[in-house]
Amino acid sequence: MAVIDDWNTGRVHRFRAEAASRGLPAEEVEEWIRAAVPGTFFTQGGDGPLLARMGGDPVLPEGAPDPCHPLIARVDCALIPPGATGLPLPSSGHLLFFADLELGLHGPMRDAVCHVPAGTPTAVRRVETGYGPFESQDMRTMWHHLSPPMPESFAEARWDAPDDEEYELAEELESAWTHVGGSWPTWTFALGAHPVVLNDDPLLLARDDESETGDAATDTGDWALLATWRCGEQIRELDSHVVSWMIRRQDLASLRFDRVYGHVDRA
Repeated sequence: MAVIDDWNTGRVHRFRAEAASRGLPAEEVEEWIRAAVPGTFFTQGGDGPLLARMGGDPVLPEGAPDPCHPLIARVDCALIPPGATGLPLPSSGHLLFFADLELGLHGPMRDAVCHVPAGTPTAVRRVETGYGPFESQDMRTMWHHLSPPMPESFAEARWDAPDDEEYELAEELESAWTHVGGSWPTWTFALGAHPVVLNDDPLLLARDDESETGDAATDTGDWALLATWRCGEQIRELDSHVVSWMIRRQDLASLRFDRVYGHVDRA
């Protein structure tokens, strides 16, 4: 992780310098840096190992029930460097991501994520779910970097009822951060990071829904973004959709994937 840390440290230094040159308040610059979280991003291309596979038929343990929803991604946990996502992911085996793709859906999705431990006897399963199976895409390119919140989310977390000037400041902070970030490929799937917010922030939805249940035994601040899928043009009926999977960190560490919260949105 040394190279990743060095790159991100350099970006933070460049961001501070760029923000200072624009006259942005130092206190808010530091808040922006503190709000950034690690993320791991995947796309097609490259000649490295198979990191993740989008679509296709699921590879499931013998005797596992048929999934109710189409397979979105299968990720090889052993190839994710420790700390790259900022999440307590399993260190081996595969994570399978499924999704109910009804637009506007948000809420608990008990069967949306499955961990298949390494060495488990498995077989390819052809399942009819109404969608898919989607065309298989091999993801052999992966990179890691700090992911800041989207400006509106930053402003609403930073200030109580932010005004126009505070929203504009958040936009300026994002502009300075992006300016020093270099060029990255367009990613399809991500682990960790901050949500892609199109209409509603899915993390806030998960926290708000949990607060409304009145469950005092849980910590609403413990929710994290587990994964994001940005649907591309190859799936015409889902173009511009974004699917997010949220989970509490304590549940992820305990492999309690029956407690995942899902969200489907569209620009």
